[in-house]
Amino acid sequence: MFLNFIYQYHGLFKLLNVLRYPSFRIIMAAFTALLVSLFLFPWFIRRMQMFKFGQEIRKEGPQDHYKKQGTPTMGGLLMLLAIVVSTLLWADLSHAGIWLLLFVTLGYGAIGFYDDTQKIKHKNTRGLSARWKLFWQLVVGAIALAFYACNFSSMPFSSEINIPFVAFERFHPELPVWLYLSFALFLLLGTSNAVNLTDGLDGLAIGPVLISCSVFLLLAYAAGTTLADFNIAKYLRIAPVEGAAELSVFCAAVIGAGVGFLWYNAYPALIFMGDVGSLALGGMLGLLAILTKNELLSALLHGGFLIEALSVIVQVGSFKLRKKRIFRMAPIHHHFELLGWPEPRIIVRFWIFSALLALLAVTSLKLR
Repeated sequence: MFLNFIYQYHGLFKLLNVLRYPSFRIIMAAFTALLVSLFLFPWFIRRMQMFKFGQEIRKEGPQDHYKKQGTPTMGGLLMLLAIVVSTLLWADLSHAGIWLLLFVTLGYGAIGFYDDTQKIKHKNTRGLSARWKLFWQLVVGAIALAFYACNFSSMPFSSEINIPFVAFERFHPELPVWLYLSFALFLLLGTSNAVNLTDGLDGLAIGPVLISCSVFLLLAYAAGTTLADFNIAKYLRIAPVEGAAELSVFCAAVIGAGVGFLWYNAYPALIFMGDVGSLALGGMLGLLAILTKNELLSALLHGGFLIEALSVIVQVGSFKLRKKRIFRMAPIHHHFELLGWPEPRIIVRFWIFSALLALLAVTSLKLR
């Protein structure tokens, strides 16, 4: 908003020239979202307590979770507010990628919001059925990818695949459009639901989300920034993406909002993000992988989320086919709980694992 409506007066006020630089707006976006989260969450938590919007704990879950019954939930709602406000203030609103990210984030957030309200209303953990949840995720994702395929000048569409650890100019297969869009939709839904499955312990999901967003901030900035005559993408031999640096501003807003939320979500949590947060953040990460042309690299970067999702698939498949369980409980973080690991130990080790994967993903920029 500042860039689109205020920058035009930079001739009168030289200070406004700083708005031209994504680096400045990245810092301000993170700072703005952080302030909104930090200062509004105490009020938000009191409101959730007043309206009795508390977390419902599934009876078949670990017994230690029963003490969390009634903890305020839907903290993702305030996170989304912080992200939207900060993005609208500091991002270039003429960039199509910004609107696609906002659409998917808010669209998936709306699905999660309805799911959360149904759980609270009926005092159970069922909420929206998996079939309908997946259906609406498909609808929102398909609309976003259809607009992406429209090939906006500010966010050009490409069905090329960037292979991690392989120089882009050496090998970058181009898929048929229908196949690429199908793959992208699968990635979008898979990432969203994987983050949703991971959100089962205090701070377990938001930590890796912050780590992933930090990596995407670097990847987007590198793919879309040219400094003087120095093309960063060409130097790093990665896929160049016109205008991708603007996506870094959105990433910064997510990081700021997420850090503010983590202040209150850290063990023992004062509030949970709910499906309104986990589905939205997962969908956002999936779309960032698509828009920055890091679809395959996201499998490495989101390895923690992937393991959580695969543990559920393997557990369900094993029980249906063999009538036997592989893990004591799925997702796998519950397995470790039932092994006797303290909750903080599981959380911190999951963060460390995610940080190691992030370092490997960043290393791929040079090992080509």
